[in-house]
Amino acid sequence: CVWLYLQQTKMEYEWKPDEQGLQQILQLLKESQSPDTTIQRTVQQKLEQLNQYPDFNNYLIFVLTKLKSEDEPTRSLSGLILKNNVKAHFQNFPNGVTDFIKSECLNNIGDSSPLIRATVGILITTIASKGELQNWPDLLPKLCSLLDSEDYNTCEGAFGALQKICEDSAEILDSDVLDRPLNIMIPKFLQFFKHSSPKIRSHAVACVNQFIISRTQALMLHIDSFIENLFALAGDEEPEVRKNVCRALVMLLEVRMDRLLPHMHNIVEYMLQRTQDQDENVALEACEFWLTLAEQPICKDVLIRHLPKIFLLKNTQGDVEEDETIPDSEQDIRPRFHRSRTVAQQHDEDGIEEEEDDDDEIDDDDTISDWNLRKCSAAALDVLANVYRDELLPHILPLLKELLFHHEWVVKESGILVLGAIAEGCMQGMIPYLPELIPHLIQCLSDKKALVRSITCWTLSRYAHWVVSQPPDTYLKPLMTELLKRILDSNKRVQEAACSAFATLEEEACTELVPYLAYILDTLVFAFSKYQHKNLLILYDAIGTLADSVGHHLNKPEYIQMLMPPLIQKWNMLKDEDKDLFPLLECLSSVATALQSGFLPYCEPVYQRCVNLVQKTLAQAMLNNAQPDQYEAPDKDFMIVALDLLSGLAEGLGGNIEQLVARSNILTLMYQCMQDKMPEVRQSSFALLGDLTKACFQHVKPCIADFMPILGTNLNPEFISVCNNATWAIGEISIQMGIEMQPYIPMVLHQLVEIINRPNTPKTLLENTAITIGRLGYVCPQEVAPMLQQFIRPWCTSLRNIRDNEEKDSAFRGICTMISVNPSGVIQDFIFFCDAVASWINPKDDLRDMFCKILHGFKNQVGDENWRRFSDQFPLPLKERLAAFYGV
Repeated sequence: CVWLYLQQTKMEYEWKPDEQGLQQILQLLKESQSPDTTIQRTVQQKLEQLNQYPDFNNYLIFVLTKLKSEDEPTRSLSGLILKNNVKAHFQNFPNGVTDFIKSECLNNIGDSSPLIRATVGILITTIASKGELQNWPDLLPKLCSLLDSEDYNTCEGAFGALQKICEDSAEILDSDVLDRPLNIMIPKFLQFFKHSSPKIRSHAVACVNQFIISRTQALMLHIDSFIENLFALAGDEEPEVRKNVCRALVMLLEVRMDRLLPHMHNIVEYMLQRTQDQDENVALEACEFWLTLAEQPICKDVLIRHLPKIFLLKNTQGDVEEDETIPDSEQDIRPRFHRSRTVAQQHDEDGIEEEEDDDDEIDDDDTISDWNLRKCSAAALDVLANVYRDELLPHILPLLKELLFHHEWVVKESGILVLGAIAEGCMQGMIPYLPELIPHLIQCLSDKKALVRSITCWTLSRYAHWVVSQPPDTYLKPLMTELLKRILDSNKRVQEAACSAFATLEEEACTELVPYLAYILDTLVFAFSKYQHKNLLILYDAIGTLADSVGHHLNKPEYIQMLMPPLIQKWNMLKDEDKDLFPLLECLSSVATALQSGFLPYCEPVYQRCVNLVQKTLAQAMLNNAQPDQYEAPDKDFMIVALDLLSGLAEGLGGNIEQLVARSNILTLMYQCMQDKMPEVRQSSFALLGDLTKACFQHVKPCIADFMPILGTNLNPEFISVCNNATWAIGEISIQMGIEMQPYIPMVLHQLVEIINRPNTPKTLLENTAITIGRLGYVCPQEVAPMLQQFIRPWCTSLRNIRDNEEKDSAFRGICTMISVNPSGVIQDFIFFCDAVASWINPKDDLRDMFCKILHGFKNQVGDENWRRFSDQFPLPLKERLAAFYGV
């Protein structure tokens, strides 16, 4: 076709399309609406080729704004393709084309079609966000002046565009770059809160809402007028306006509580009404208010008189009964967030201490985007229960009783949801009712309605801690039996809820599950053949958690025979690029750690594939760094999960991994991973370094001179988990190196002492830091002991709560050795040392002797009278313990 170039006449761009060219483009636009993906792909390629012609974009804007004879979807599509071109190539547009597009946009913002107005608005904001707000000085003044147009379409179109600009460019609008246009725009928007058109009122509120959270100065100057105008709109008949009013009040709660306080009673009453709004989007927005209010210190006082009215929950879910054979659609499957390995200490009162315990989210039964009214209501109840604790129960129990035993399933189901929602906050007050409620809930697991079954799984998981604290036959066994049946339910949602609940139960019950392992594995393995894609991912998690919970008890030939074939079958089916490898690798990591030598028959192919995944990812990253336009960046999660599975293998197989390490280049790869920009990669590579140090140090030792400086630079507590794992690895290395650790002490000691003295350092990091300092002192006391006084107090308080184990043992040997080198370093904080010594239940004999020697040495040095005065400060249990165990 003949492409016309721009002809410049009289300083204006007079541009007319070539008829043949125009028809060709219209043909392409029509074809691109075809459902056939092959046709779509061809069209896509042709459109890309047309980008080489400078005035191709003129044709697109022409179709959007001038070709009124065409149907609206085609015109709109032309605008959206132009928008994508602006995003990708705007800097290459000739000036004439840019000016033509801008003027066409402004001239057609009032098109009679809402679809075309919206498309023009999107195009304007895309141009604006490409840095063009500076280069298009008349845009904002022009749009603001069009707001005063008598013509509704023009006013609405201009407002639509302004709303999009406020959403996309809020920051630059509030900066000096543009000479602060908001000083004019915000008062202007406020005038339109009273406009006769609901659509325009809605735009006006939405525009101002963009500037609340950032506490924009121009808005803060008019805050009272804004709030007054919001109150005037409270009863607006347009749902979109009510929704925006609720959204504004929720944000104001966070940033200008002072201004809302005088009106709080009315606002709470209003939000109660809105939470029951006929329009679900309004109700959902209003429901967020309770979540936000619960985070404010004044919540308790503000809500106390409204409590009885708050507990009205809606149930707004459909119900599918049997869908297990229907394949999952891609959007059913939520993105997975892999949690990298963090090394933590065992505690007296619980299992592994996790820094972030975020697995217990409210009724987490659909994709992330499916945040609906009932989930929001349940989340609000959860946070309010955490604010009021058991004070909530008198208001809620009468209602709860009525709901839980109701004959209508919809009502009963909402009661079960409420019971789960308040579990965390009101646990203490609920205990007297649980012996009656738990059996009732276990019965509800076999309700004929799928929704009742799925919500019951979740609610029971919230009370798992209590169930496990009772004799196992009373509740644990019946609950487990029923939950396993639900794992094989015919409804996918119930399968998912049951699998998640079972994983929670496993975490709580740990080795209590050992007697039932055959029965549990039977069910989980059967589920492999039954589950669709999405639930398979949750099943891996349940199996991994089971392995973490029962540990070496899983290492029996009959269990291995049941569990490994289906896992390896899936492993062989998945390609290296498949993201479903993530959960499977995580699962196998737990299984390998638990099975120990039982995993030997499977370890070679698994080890090899992990090394390949790391190598592939690193190679792809290097290509991407060298030529980013040629090669796309790799998904580093593949490398992270592979490193974590290698850690699991090293931990489970111990010395048996030696041959595999010897025959691979894993240490070279780790050297690269430890220097990766992404913290999670470094975190996992340091965990693997520690595990390989324990398993086969002979292969790690030649690299220590290269690794230690990197470990030293990663002792940065801004990246908690990276720092934690690097610290732990240094401790493991020092035990293996012995006196040869000497040259490396200056690279790490000062950072470690700084970390242990930092306020607000997480517990896990403090404990690992203390153990590593102790271990360094154990192997190189002369180098570390001079600093004793700078860390002895936090060192003792960090380690008093962890269980007796090898790591604690070596750390305490280190501290005793350092005290013998530098006794004056401990004098001022001796009471803390006494307390830490008393935390041992069963120290080995020679360690007990070391403690004895130090305690008696101190007592003899200060004399009986001073020791008596000193030991009178001890709490009674400490005094008794030291007397009984050490005779002081």
